[in-house]
Parts: sequence; structure tokens; C-alpha cells
Amino acid sequence: MSDKLTIAGKAYSSRLLVGTGKYKDFTETRAALDASGAEIVTVAIRRTNLGQNANEPSLLDAVPPSQFTYLPNTAGCYSADDAVRTLRLARELLDGHSLVKLEVLGDQQSLYPNVVETIAAAKTLVADGFQVMVYTSDDPIIAKQLEDIGCVAIMPLASLIGSGMGILNPWNLQLIMERVSVPVLVDAGVGTASDAAIAMELGCDGVLMNTAIAGAQNPVLMASAMKKAVEAGREAFLAGRMPKKLYSASPSSPTAGMIGKP
Repeated sequence: MSDKLTIAGKAYSSRLLVGTGKYKDFTETRAALDASGAEIVTVAIRRTNLGQNANEPSLLDAVPPSQFTYLPNTAGCYSADDAVRTLRLARELLDGHSLVKLEVLGDQQSLYPNVVETIAAAKTLVADGFQVMVYTSDDPIIAKQLEDIGCVAIMPLASLIGSGMGILNPWNLQLIMERVSVPVLVDAGVGTASDAAIAMELGCDGVLMNTAIAGAQNPVLMASAMKKAVEAGREAFLAGRMPKKLYSASPSSPTAGMIGKP
């Protein structure tokens, strides 16, 4: 697509960001990423070998950083200190890489974000030179606070992580998009292609997903579907949809000039 997604000063052609976890092996991971067209891929530092385990297969070999922009994330972190420590480790493993995804979870059952700890971690990371893309609730007040701290992208949930429930509160997403100037990307809850399309039609700058693709019966085919959905939703948003009406007194085809009509 001709219009680019710009994050922290760098432009990307794809508005679909994809996770690298939950696939059966790195071969399937790479095939799904290729089908998705994604340029930014998330990496759970606590769960993925990036060379810290020398005797195990490394994601760096299957998904080279020279071909993809890595987005290290703090999946599995439940405190600000833990998240900051994890991303500092990621920076060491990835030779000073500064673009990261911050998520601090509230509990193991819902995986809902702990916004108090998220804000604390964001302040520390931004001060430490990180470019922080932040997973958060769909609260527009919190979203604005995170932008003011210096986060380079706000990533509100559509519904709970891994739920596949789709976008449950489109109105809050619209409030967030109205209030912040950095990119807004839906993160968590997307289940199928129509969810991704709806997010883009609302005006979101992008969509991040993992389980929706990796958990599909055919992950590579689903990745292809998500690519098309994000592109279609973006084009629909740019085109501007017709107004919604209960009914229309004006037929879709003009009646002037018809036989028997004045």
C-alpha cells in the first residue's frame, strides 16, 4: 500500500504486526510471517531463544533481524521492575535494539494489563532511551498519559489476550484515536480476519496479533487472510464509508428519464 505506518520515525509498508510464539516450530513461524507480509514481529524474550541457549534452535536463524524488525516484548511480566529488567536483557541480546513492546499484566487468568505498573515501567524505559510501544487497556485517559510519558505507540486491547472475542468496545478505541497523536494499534483479542478489518475501518493505524494466526487450523492460510483484511480495512477507512441509514428514500439508481416517469 502507498501510505506507510510510521513508528518512531521509521516507515513500514505493512500495518500488520505478528507474533512469533505458539507455532509448532520455527519453520511454520517463518511461513506464517511470509504469508502475513508483516515487517515487525514480536518476540517474547522470556520464552524464545535468541542465542541465550546455545544448544537450542534460535529464532535469529529462522527469522533474521536483517529481514524483520524485532519487537521484543515483556510477555509474562507482572511488575514494572520485571518488565524493565526483561527489556534491558533484550537490548543486550539484540545489540542495542531500542524499539520494544511493553506489557505488564495484572493476573494470570485474564492477562488484563496492570496500568499502574505499566505507567511506572514506561517512565523508566523512556528515560533509559527505549522506544516504547505499550499494551494497555482501552481507557483513553491512560492512553493519553502514556503518550505524554513518551511512548511511541499506544496499543489498546480489543478484548482479552488470546480470547479471539474481537473488538468489544469500538467507542473507546475511537476516543483514544481522537486524543493521542502517536499511532494506535489494536493489540489482543483479534480472532479472525473480519476483526482485523473492523479495527482498520475504525481508523486504527495497525493491528498486532499472534494467537489468531498461530492458533488457527491452518496458520499460514490465516496469516494470508489477515494480510488481506488489514489492507482492505485500511482502504475502506481511507475511502470513507457511506452514512448509515435506517432506510433510504432515494433509490440507488436514478428514476429520472424512465419510461412513464417525468
